[in-house]
Amino acid sequence: MTEYFNNIVKILQNYWQVFFLTGVSITLLLSLVTVAAGSVLGTFLCLGRMAKFKPLNWVVIAIVEVVRGTPLLLQLYIGYFLVPKLLPFSIPDIVSVGAALVINSACYVSEVFRSGIQAVDRGQTEAARSLGMSGGQTMRKIVLPQAIKNILPALGNEFVTIIKETSLASTFFVGDLMTSYLIVKGNTYLTMECLMIVGATYFVLTFVLSKLLGVFERRLKASD
Repeated sequence: MTEYFNNIVKILQNYWQVFFLTGVSITLLLSLVTVAAGSVLGTFLCLGRMAKFKPLNWVVIAIVEVVRGTPLLLQLYIGYFLVPKLLPFSIPDIVSVGAALVINSACYVSEVFRSGIQAVDRGQTEAARSLGMSGGQTMRKIVLPQAIKNILPALGNEFVTIIKETSLASTFFVGDLMTSYLIVKGNTYLTMECLMIVGATYFVLTFVLSKLLGVFERRLKASD
């Protein structure tokens, strides 16, 4: 164990910039962008699924079910190889991978949004319509504000989940935390020590965020 500890100290001394400044920052940035963009796209998917126009329902349901029914790594491969070919200009690898992560997150978030909307008392919708509000006004001013408050804890958990799922992006060397592990392992040939550092870093990130989300959730309940 002493040898492992000494090796870990040496790795941190020589490669702390790679692990922490680069790996952690790119992992957090990629996760934050994925959840933010996925929430916006997920909202549109949710509204499309709940729309009265049946063809739109079928298209959205098909997209959500296909994405949720296939492995994320497969979607990352498709995004990495397909997205650049569909565009008339070149894009960085991290954008291709990020697009696949966003679509994956959006499909899961859309279901979270749908459950949040359905949890709002139907009587409020009927009351708003009886006051002369249109369907769009009712959704925008009455239903969505309450639904968003209901699903904020779930969105926070999605952020924590995405932090761990971005580890798959290291397959394409986009600079995330697992990519840092691959680089340092290749330079030092110290596999277990690098894995310990990466595992501890992921644990600290997710543990701290989970605790912060717990505090935020308790404050939301207190405000009710």
